[in-house]
Amino acid sequence: MNRLSLIFLSLLISAVAYTQSIGIGTTTPTGILHTSSTGLAVLVDGYNLAGTANTATLAVRSARGTSSLPAAAQTGDRVGSILYSGQNSGIAGNFNNAAGIDVYADEHFSGATGGSSMRFATTPLGSVSRLDRVFITNAGNMGIGTTPAASAQLDVSSNNKGFLPPRMDSTQRNAILSPATGLAIYNTSIKAFQVYNGTAWYSTVHFIGESYGGGIVFYVYDNGQHGLIAATADQNSGAIIRWYGGSITNTRARADGVGAGLKNTAIVIANQGPVDGNAFAATVCNEYSVTIAGVTYGDWYLPSKHELNLLYLQKTIVGGFNSNYYWSSSEYGSNLVWAQGFTDGFQGFGNKDGENRVRAVRAF
Repeated sequence: MNRLSLIFLSLLISAVAYTQSIGIGTTTPTGILHTSSTGLAVLVDGYNLAGTANTATLAVRSARGTSSLPAAAQTGDRVGSILYSGQNSGIAGNFNNAAGIDVYADEHFSGATGGSSMRFATTPLGSVSRLDRVFITNAGNMGIGTTPAASAQLDVSSNNKGFLPPRMDSTQRNAILSPATGLAIYNTSIKAFQVYNGTAWYSTVHFIGESYGGGIVFYVYDNGQHGLIAATADQNSGAIIRWYGGSITNTRARADGVGAGLKNTAIVIANQGPVDGNAFAATVCNEYSVTIAGVTYGDWYLPSKHELNLLYLQKTIVGGFNSNYYWSSSEYGSNLVWAQGFTDGFQGFGNKDGENRVRAVRAF
């Protein structure tokens, strides 16, 4: 600081000394230290070659009592604040508090205790009153819009907004380096929330194409909570197989829709199983099972007409299909059964003693 500046500062301090206030750039300070400038800011620079001591510190200290007889801060005391204000008119000194940071004592302060919490406040549109928005407790819990629950590291409260996690597609997700266990994203490719469990990404809802439950999901409903799974390959080693068990009868296995194939399969086996004892479409599906990660899935069945069409619609995603016809479990009459071509999707009738391919499904 040059000599002229020192003289000016001395005169300025002397001019306001009787108020015990210091003004820099103003002769009418309204606080213990009041700076005023049209283009300069208050800067605090600190340098420490050793890198071990505190530098560039702005300290806000508070106590009860007086400077000559201070007393310890007590629970609930506001021990420090930083306020941000904006001029609200052309009249000097008219400011509105716009935002602020407050620190509160959460216990009686002593040489061994000093628990504290912080609050961050902003002012909503059309108002001049600050509202606390973010809370950080003495335990490090954070609340947005609410004081956080003790068991929550982050507690968010709103009655007109939601929580928006990072959004990315599967390719971007797979590019995350060393994802932490519990890492959560929203996957735009499958339109589902996903969490990394330490070895793989899993979804809170199921989606078409997911490897799950011993096969590939090809249909979902109830917002992905339920659906249908196809085996990963055709049954009977991919070879064609007869629909009936050796006798053409009216089985009454005519249910259709999601889950209907399970009933139809049981009816057909009860009707045709004892005839000659050889395998047929319903039995190879019913007897199929697969074990994955120690879990054996054994509740497979021959799909109904409707389920077979749902499977056809996702044949590319599920994969492994032949271009010929596949049996359904839905009977059309005494001699005929519904089947579907997996080249063009045409659904028609097939004779019960005829042979087509089969793909087992299961519900979840």
